Amino acid sequence: MNFLNRTQELERLDGLLRRKYGFAVLFGRRRIGKTRLLVEWSRRNDGIYTVADQSPAQLQRRYFAEVVATRFPGFADVEYRDWRSLLTRLSREAQATGWRGPLVLDELPYLVHISPDLPAILQRWIDHEAQELVVVVAGSSQHMMQGLVLDANAPLYGRAQEVLEVQPLSPRHIGPGLHTDDPRRILDSYTAWGGVPRYWELAAEVPGSVERQLDRLVLDPLGPLHREPDRSIAEELPPATEVRGLLDAIGGGAHRLSEIGGRLGRPATSLSRPIQRLQGMGLVVREVPFGEEEGSSKRSLYRISDPFTRLWFRVVAPYRSQLAMISPEGRRAMLQKFWPQLIGTAWEELCRLLLPTLHAGHPLAAAGPWGMASRWWHGEAPEWDLVALSLDGKRLLLGECKQAVPSVEWALGSLAARRPPPIPGLDKMEVIRCLFVVEALGLGAPSVSTVTAEDLLRENLPPPSPASAVQGSV
Repeated sequence: MNFLNRTQELERLDGLLRRKYGFAVLFGRRRIGKTRLLVEWSRRNDGIYTVADQSPAQLQRRYFAEVVATRFPGFADVEYRDWRSLLTRLSREAQATGWRGPLVLDELPYLVHISPDLPAILQRWIDHEAQELVVVVAGSSQHMMQGLVLDANAPLYGRAQEVLEVQPLSPRHIGPGLHTDDPRRILDSYTAWGGVPRYWELAAEVPGSVERQLDRLVLDPLGPLHREPDRSIAEELPPATEVRGLLDAIGGGAHRLSEIGGRLGRPATSLSRPIQRLQGMGLVVREVPFGEEEGSSKRSLYRISDPFTRLWFRVVAPYRSQLAMISPEGRRAMLQKFWPQLIGTAWEELCRLLLPTLHAGHPLAAAGPWGMASRWWHGEAPEWDLVALSLDGKRLLLGECKQAVPSVEWALGSLAARRPPPIPGLDKMEVIRCLFVVEALGLGAPSVSTVTAEDLLRENLPPPSPASAVQGSV
């Protein structure tokens, strides 16, 4: 696959090279494309890229020295008794040859797990000996990476000029990534794989439908992604095994803390720390109704944010024994049992996510620009799938997201009859009601009252720059 987008991250990293020296921290969940990004950036800027594993400290230094020796011959001819002596030698070699980096240390948490004194050593090295180098540290263990940089008591706190959290790719890149311009295929692919380029890469190798890809890669006990979330949780440092039960509960339909606690047989008050850990890992988000402050709202819901993880905990986790015993046809039939709900959730999510960047040719975009959208609910009142405020505060958008409707006219009539939510200042706003439907047959020209999958997923991005169009694996 082509190296897609990451333009903003590359621009931030390139900015370090224009400084006298620079230090950056990059983190993000596993499979999101951090390594690909850093390898490409390092290669194009004549850098040194190293990646750690869980070997003993002496072996880690040996592996590190062998990589550095590709630039500085003889660097690996000696044994380094500690990290301080290795880094000191590196800075001297760099100064003698005028090399400024970049130096990339990927999977730093593995190094720190084996050598807990390394952050303090790095801090002193960066402050004194690496004053003319560009250094980037990265890792997938978000809990540890955030602790190394964002904790005021951490040695590296305040040192970084850039702290980058690599996010999933926009759904608008699924089409180019999987070589399709079919909006329905893009929606199906987002429901299955989310914005994780590694999953797109694996799916692209399996011909046929998204259903067939899921069966081959996920549902089949021999598939490479059959135990993917378990592996991701196990690879976190420190181990995140305490969160597994919460993911099972949320994936099974429990979204309030009281419901999650009830399924686990635990008081809701004991769930604060593991829920925060899941949020830090980028696997769970906390939702509050539109217009309420996240910090003070008592009507919060928790949901799995990543579509692939959501699918896995709905279809695979509860039925792994059955999936091991039944035929491929039986596995696909099991998937179809849950697919309408999964795709409905994904469609709602896409509508809220992409509304602010709806292509300029649609009338609804002209009525904006729109701020971030969210849901609204309260007791027995009608729930709204999408509520958004225009950036000038003059218009309120109320939306309903459907996969299919008997007729667009009937659905719009039903939408018009619904009571709006009690948003402060509503009487001074223009209210726009909109139906978001995957496909609206016979609709004709774009309508301010409807948004289709074709409208929402139409490419509306600038042409890729040379930096973001590098060939190779994501």
